Parts: sequence; structure tokens; C-alpha cells
Amino acid sequence: MENQTQIFGIRAIIEAINSGETIDKVFLQKGLRGELFTELESILRQHAINSSYVPVEKLNRLTKGNHQGAVAQISPIEFYDLENLVLSVMESGKTPLFLLLDQLSDVRNFGAIVRTAECTGVHGIIIQKKGGAPVNGDTIKTSAGAVFKVPICKVDHIKDAVFYMQASGIKVIAATEKTENTLYDVSFTEPCAIIMGSEGRGINPSILKVVNDKAKLPLLGEIESLNVSVACGAFLYEVLRQRR
Repeated sequence: MENQTQIFGIRAIIEAINSGETIDKVFLQKGLRGELFTELESILRQHAINSSYVPVEKLNRLTKGNHQGAVAQISPIEFYDLENLVLSVMESGKTPLFLLLDQLSDVRNFGAIVRTAECTGVHGIIIQKKGGAPVNGDTIKTSAGAVFKVPICKVDHIKDAVFYMQASGIKVIAATEKTENTLYDVSFTEPCAIIMGSEGRGINPSILKVVNDKAKLPLLGEIESLNVSVACGAFLYEVLRQRR
């Protein structure tokens, strides 16, 4: 399976962005200069599109065409608007359950989480526009196609989503070891959103300061943490157990 559709060439990428194409990430050649290249950089900032500067060898591996120092990856899905999604779930009469992923970087972890989310009735997944794993072919494969079934939203900052959830009457719970509470001490029966942190850093400390509650998984062995997708599965099935 191809990772995802690519666009290469500076002008082609600019036109794709201006036409409303859903761009997941843009790779830019390190050290490149020029008026058109500067225009592309400006447009990427305006639209808050994830980008990174890479050696030309990386671009040569991504495409065999004349990339002109820029290769863009098109997302295979359309992203949902957060406010519209939350409103529609609230109006449906269901008890909302959302997942917020704080800059998860591994696409396979991301895909596994989306798959578990679909199986446990999660109403939507919120990710940050920059710094997180892309939705690509590996994500689709690992999720067993669940990325096409679970609504996914992109926001400028996860903290913005936290505040919006709270303003909507949805309790935000952080999955973190920085608490004495285990997930069995916390109620998930009311509307809630669970935050999972990145593989190396966990949840950003500034986000931990504003959540409604924190919970951890009890660990009885010598290893100090679980894989994030496994931990997420444990949390979601505890939600399911409590709500049944």
C-alpha cells in the first residue's frame, strides 16, 4: 500500500493548498532559497500545515520526479470540525467519549489506537496540527481501516480542545503516572475525554495543569510504563465496563 498520495514541486503544492486540498505534511529541502520557496513557507505558516526541513536525499527517496525542493503528502481522509462534531454528539443523546492525543509520533501506535477507539465506541479523536503522527498508509493498515470510521479532528493546540470540551460539559481526564489515582478510582460514566501523551514525553505539563482529573494504570512489574496504544486500550475498556 502506498503511504499516501504525494504532490511534488513548489508551485503545485501552493496551488493544492490554495484549492483546499487536505495536506498532511510538507517536506522542504534544507538550505533552499528563492522567492517562490519563501512564498510556500509563508503559506504553510498561514494554514498551520505541518512541515519539516530535510536533506535533499530524503526528498529524492520520496519521489523520482523533479521535486524542486518540496514534497507534500495528502491526507487520505477529511478531517472533522471539532465544534460541529462535539455538538452533533451532544445532540444525539449519547454519552460523549472523546480521545485527545498529545503529539503521538508513531503512526503504528496511532493506527492501533484508532482501531481500538472504533471498537469501543469513541465518538471522535482530536490531534494537533503540528508535531503528531500523520494519517498515512501505515496508519490505515494498522487501524484496519478504522480511520475511515472514527471522526478525526485537527486543532492548533490540544489545550484549545481541552478548554472547548470543558466548556461543553465534558470532563477531561489525563492518562498519566503523575497521580495517585488509578483508572479504577475515576468515574467515566459521565461525558468525558481522555488524553493520551506522546511515546517519550507523555502529556505536556501545561495540559496536565488544566485537566479535570488524572488516572494511571497499576503496574506490578519492573517496567515503568506500557506502550501508549496498549494503555489507551485499557482505559477505553474501563470506560466501556463502567458504562455497561
